[in-house]
Amino acid sequence: MATYLKTESTLTDRYQTTVPEMVRQALNLGKRDKIRYTIRPNGQVILSRGPKAPEQDDPALEPFLDFLAHDIASHPERLQAVDAGLVERLQTLVGAAEVDLDAPLSDEDE
Repeated sequence: MATYLKTESTLTDRYQTTVPEMVRQALNLGKRDKIRYTIRPNGQVILSRGPKAPEQDDPALEPFLDFLAHDIASHPERLQAVDAGLVERLQTLVGAAEVDLDAPLSDEDE
C-alpha cells in the first residue's frame, strides 16, 4: 500500500502561496525552478517538477567582451604587459586562497 504525504498551504489575497518545505524537498526544488501542474478531469491536480531552464549567460558579459575585442583591435598600442611587481602584489593580497569557480554560490552570495 502506497504511503501518501499530505501538507497544505494558504493562498494570499494576491493568489500566491509558499510551496511547503516537504514538497520542495520531495521534488528537489530550488529557487527559480519551474513547477508543473497537471489537472485531471476529476479535478485532481498533480504537482511535479518542471523542466530545468537552460543556463543563461550573463547578459552583460558578451557585450563587454565585444567591447574589449573591438578596443584591442582598434588600439593595440594601448596594450601593456603585466609587470612582475603587480603579479607579486596581487599574490600577497590573495595569499593562498583557493577559489572553486564552478562551486554554486551560497544563499548569502546570491
